[in-house]
Amino acid sequence: MWQVVGHEWAVALLERSLANGRMAHAYLLLGLPQIGKTTLALNFAQALHCLGEERPCGQCRPCLKIAHGNHPDVRVIEAANGTIKIDQVRDMQREVALSPHEGRWKVYIIRQMERATTEAANCLLKTLEEPPPQVILMLTASESDPLLPTIISRCQVLNLRPPSVPLVQKALQERWGVDARRAGLLARLSGGRLGWAVRASQDETILRRRERRLDEMAELMRQGRVERLRYAQRLSQNPDELQEVLDLWLGWWRDLLLIKGGSSTEVTNVDRQATLRSQARDYSLDQVRDSIEALRSAVWQLEHNANTRLALEVLMLSLPTL
Repeated sequence: MWQVVGHEWAVALLERSLANGRMAHAYLLLGLPQIGKTTLALNFAQALHCLGEERPCGQCRPCLKIAHGNHPDVRVIEAANGTIKIDQVRDMQREVALSPHEGRWKVYIIRQMERATTEAANCLLKTLEEPPPQVILMLTASESDPLLPTIISRCQVLNLRPPSVPLVQKALQERWGVDARRAGLLARLSGGRLGWAVRASQDETILRRRERRLDEMAELMRQGRVERLRYAQRLSQNPDELQEVLDLWLGWWRDLLLIKGGSSTEVTNVDRQATLRSQARDYSLDQVRDSIEALRSAVWQLEHNANTRLALEVLMLSLPTL
């Protein structure tokens, strides 16, 4: 059984390729973080190795081994210290030349391909240009812009959209047993990122961390240049937290824009609507728009390997002061 929520068209496409025996040698799954790209890739790997009648069954030995991360023919490659390095790609290339251990296929899932160094991306091209017949590559990325066009052109691209809020809420209630009220809040806060919503339903520290970061942003708006530059330095030293912080802040400023435009029913941070309305009165429409552009610019620069501290310092000095 496919565990993906809200991407039925992508599941149908992959099922057809399995039924016809015409799988692509490489797929590129695009979409926001935590909307199900890795889940889809793992489900496809299960379907390729599944011994059940309905693939993936989720119960046979290969399906269970893949779910537990110990199948010898399915490997997930992730960024180490913020980047995917050339040595990781070279290690994979040495492995792909070998025959599968247990099944017909060797599947390599490379997460957050946008974090690959230029050397690693160019090295991967060799495998994409001359893929071994028994190997399938599954690349994931938030968007295609940071990727080499030659990599994109050699992959079948699946552009995943965030599931709707009602669909996320329903999944939380039915699959993970979250009560309706909490599921509704998490679905709105998730912005369609089901992976985030599931983790937040199981780990209270995620929501507490969100509260702290929103409070830090509010305090930062009242502080001067020295404090902002100090915060930029501290944030630049935590690459694993950086994307989460910027996504959270960008969502907050988008909510302010919605409220300024009279669309408060569409805000994401529904549990802080009183604060949002108060801040919406403090900022002009131009300030809100400029802040969103500054945040988007910072995200773009960081995705294109700009100097992290410098990009954050520019961002901090661009945000308005109360």
